[in-house]
Amino acid sequence: PWGRPMYRQGHLAVLRGNLAPEGAVAKITGIKSHRITGPARVYDSEEACLEAVMAGRIRPGDVLVIRYEGPRGGPGMREMLAPTSAIIGAGLGESVGLITDGRFSGGTYGLVVGHVAPEAAVGGAIALVEEGDLVTIDAEQRLLEVDVCQDEMARRREAWAPPPARYTAGVLFKYARQVSSASLGAITDG
Repeated sequence: PWGRPMYRQGHLAVLRGNLAPEGAVAKITGIKSHRITGPARVYDSEEACLEAVMAGRIRPGDVLVIRYEGPRGGPGMREMLAPTSAIIGAGLGESVGLITDGRFSGGTYGLVVGHVAPEAAVGGAIALVEEGDLVTIDAEQRLLEVDVCQDEMARRREAWAPPPARYTAGVLFKYARQVSSASLGAITDG
């Protein structure tokens, strides 16, 4: 019954903050810590992040940022299971955070945040994060923040340019041009 929940809180948390003004989704099932603040390790693709984890370049306390994997950037919002699996395999599952404009499956474990919106491909704040910026994921306070002042973020936004489209023809090209934000369902008929 509604008045007698089985658990104090659910398995998902919607986070907001200067990194996700439209929201982001954290899966918080079974993790020991619901908060991390650490230096950003920034990757413009799932593959680049996976390579860094496999090469041993990730340290406890890091917050991995995988961007340009959202509905438009992917396109199609790819699942980030490979990087999270590699993080677990490297023994870092309890000591690093990961944020992405991509998505996760039910098999994901750790302090991971997906569906960051607006996404990098449309100039969302995740596109403006630089290597070493301090990023905070706080699932208890429902917060996703980067410790960069508004003036600096404005300067970065002014200098930002979208990367070239991954597809220039075909169905994925058409999808990327029409799809809405993850916060609106990543749909094409709206």
